Amino acid sequence: MFKRAIVRTPGKSMINGLTTAELGLPNYENALAQHAEYIKALKDCGLEVLVLGEDERYPDSTFIEDVALLTRDCAIITNPGAPSRRGETTEIKKVLRDYYTHIEEIREPGTVEAGDIMMVGSHFYIGLSERTNESGAQQVIEFLEKYGMSGSVIRLEKVLHLKTGVAYLEHNNLAAFGEFLSKKEFYKFHILEIGEDESYAANCIWVNNRVLIPQGYPKARETIKSAGYMIKEVDVSEFRKLDGGLSCLSLRF
Repeated sequence: MFKRAIVRTPGKSMINGLTTAELGLPNYENALAQHAEYIKALKDCGLEVLVLGEDERYPDSTFIEDVALLTRDCAIITNPGAPSRRGETTEIKKVLRDYYTHIEEIREPGTVEAGDIMMVGSHFYIGLSERTNESGAQQVIEFLEKYGMSGSVIRLEKVLHLKTGVAYLEHNNLAAFGEFLSKKEFYKFHILEIGEDESYAANCIWVNNRVLIPQGYPKARETIKSAGYMIKEVDVSEFRKLDGGLSCLSLRF
């Protein structure tokens, strides 16, 4: 169960954020409204939410998940593969000192973005992507083992981040689409298949016995609901324009 979440308000500079989506520029006022609804959804799930102010220096800084991995015993400050995001780690490290005694940091030549890391109990699956390299992944695994946890790597073929295409929803259930339907690493899980036409909904999050999913994906909603979950839909369409999703917008711990 999660107790807290940390989010960062999007800045006006978000229109300059990294993207491959080709969906046009985000509307800033709409993004603020959607972000407020996202915060409300987290609170409705019982979380205490720390809202950090916008940081105009970093257009992608609202996607706060990427700059730290929060575990039961330690926080790991990442080294984002996108050079324009690396300055974000300084600020999040200061914030996390209020919550963690043990804070580790990924060092060059390692790169890691935590959107590539999926927690399943005390084990962490780490996607090797354009943003997360072998050196970074091995550093994460060493830190996890230091605190009695474990990790393993998965090579990604098409998606930006691991959690772009797969989400662990507890109770041995994975929501997944595309390349993740046949990954040998996931054979032991019960797969909730998300269709290619609604693939964006694979980036959903389990929060204290509810599943938050992006609004507007009815087939994915029914697939997840049929597995026994309470569903909360959240509109994050403005963030989709920047390759972002529900998991990217918060650190949950």
